[in-house]
Amino acid sequence: MKTIASCVQEIVMSSPFLEEGLSRQIINFSALAKDLNKPISIMLKKPVKEGAIMMALRRYNQPINISNTIRSKKVFKNLGDITVRSNLSDFTFENSKTLIHSHSQVLEKISDNHQIFYAFTRGIFETNIVISSLEKETVLKAFKNETQTGLQDKLSAISVNLPKGNSKITGLYYQIFKRLAWENVSLYEVISTTNEFTILVEDHLVDKAFSVIKRLKD
Repeated sequence: MKTIASCVQEIVMSSPFLEEGLSRQIINFSALAKDLNKPISIMLKKPVKEGAIMMALRRYNQPINISNTIRSKKVFKNLGDITVRSNLSDFTFENSKTLIHSHSQVLEKISDNHQIFYAFTRGIFETNIVISSLEKETVLKAFKNETQTGLQDKLSAISVNLPKGNSKITGLYYQIFKRLAWENVSLYEVISTTNEFTILVEDHLVDKAFSVIKRLKD
């Protein structure tokens, strides 16, 4: 049976910004209760009093999450080097039977240049290639017979070395994404390996994104 408290919990848990605001005690309970009156009344199919909603908000217990555990704090404090690479281009191609051959041409061209940033991600229907913009023409030439559906220039990558065992930490990426979203940093692309995490952002957001990730270690 639904109650005002369960409705409040459902709404708060579905909104990371709202949950963050409550945990940081920067939300006016009275104003929020007024705003939630209509949706909660609809959920319960009866009118509810704002005072009851406000009481449920004050009693709301945030679920134990990654930021409040000793284990997660240790992970963030042990984050490795943070590396920034700029002047990147992101290509999107439809998957095809010849795509791997096109990919091999790019690899052959850049294999001896260890200064080149390169990431290749193949999905079910499409493939993304992120590469230093200096090699943009290399990709265009190698993939000239493929169907290109996207291209974005003026991107930067921020890579973070994660401690071993990070894959066992529940909610690790959620905490990173939440803090970036809270600072209004939109992610263009996310690339990860077992112990390395990379976000791709537009150039004008790179300083803000770097600052957010660096503060994770504090």
